[in-house]
Amino acid sequence: MSRTALLVLADGRFPAGGHAHSGGVEAAVAARAVRDGPTLGAFCRGRLHTVGLTAAALAAAAAAGCDPLVLDEAADARTPAPALRATARKLGRQLLRAARAAWPCEALEKLARDLPGGAHQPVVLGVAVRAAGLTTPDAAHAAAFDSVSGPATAAVRLLGLDPFDATVVIARLCDDVDAVVRRAADAASRVADEGVGVLPAASAPLLDITAEQHAAWPMRLFAS
Repeated sequence: MSRTALLVLADGRFPAGGHAHSGGVEAAVAARAVRDGPTLGAFCRGRLHTVGLTAAALAAAAAAGCDPLVLDEAADARTPAPALRATARKLGRQLLRAARAAWPCEALEKLARDLPGGAHQPVVLGVAVRAAGLTTPDAAHAAAFDSVSGPATAAVRLLGLDPFDATVVIARLCDDVDAVVRRAADAASRVADEGVGVLPAASAPLLDITAEQHAAWPMRLFAS
């Protein structure tokens, strides 16, 4: 197991397309719900404990070896907004392309064959983590961290926010991220016995609504 592989996956420079997406913060900035460091922190905390938890559990289950096709259906059921489903699959396609180059293996090739239109990004992440020789908690950690680091980085561009303030937001969420990782990994460990219904289905309805509105904007800085 290489800890460096986890750093590669969690690095914002990994060519998986995440830099083009704001995780909903662009719409939140437009609505004045996110205006500065403190409001960004509240947004990221809420996102982490809802869609971040759901994504972390799906990724952990995939890393544990659960059927990615079953998990992809579970991800679909947990993503009610069409715009967010499309985004998740687009990001999944991009992540799969990068992962196949970095850690070529039959599991990733099979996923590409079985879901040519793209699997949900957390499912691909979990399979990639497994291919890289990492653990179930590692997959949860990568997904949970991504759920807050992406919006925080996007807010720097959208608000002209001081990068130090964005870093403070992420640093102050470290304990929350660790708690989400534990919950996600615990749920993933029970899937084999209890089925995918044991995975969290935490949602953020306002993110769903604003994602649909954002997708209809004629001009926007981020794809989602």
